[in-house]
Amino acid sequence: MACRGATKVSPYQLVYGQDTVLPWEIKTGSRQIISQDQLTADDYTTLMKDVLEDLAGHRLRALISIEENKKRVAKWYDKRVKSKEFADGDLVWKLILPIGTKSSKFGKWSPNWEGPYRISRSTPGNAYILETLEGVEFPRALNGKYLNKYYPSTWVDA
Repeated sequence: MACRGATKVSPYQLVYGQDTVLPWEIKTGSRQIISQDQLTADDYTTLMKDVLEDLAGHRLRALISIEENKKRVAKWYDKRVKSKEFADGDLVWKLILPIGTKSSKFGKWSPNWEGPYRISRSTPGNAYILETLEGVEFPRALNGKYLNKYYPSTWVDA
């Protein structure tokens, strides 16, 4: 069986502790089959017990390999992520959720953002609790990726 990229071993080997023996290998007499045929029953039993003892080590190495692969993928992903951080009291636009809902009045020209809202407080995991400008707080936290910084207009009526 083919080795997996993350674990570097085949799933069969992780479960049973040895490589698969395919029917054509038995028929043609591969090197593994010939070496097993030359063993006595006691030698074969001790060999299989040793393989089972080594199985925990194989699984541990596969787990370490998976963790390293996850770190590598996370590092690659985090290079391209632009995190948005807001301070308490900042004014923000909120994305109209659920995404894809459009007002029938405006059709495809309906707004995507609403607000401004004020950041009441931040919670762990880049989530924020918003409040309206009148001070009414939202009951649930909203992820920072659904928020955009609000810049007040600088136009002055003449």
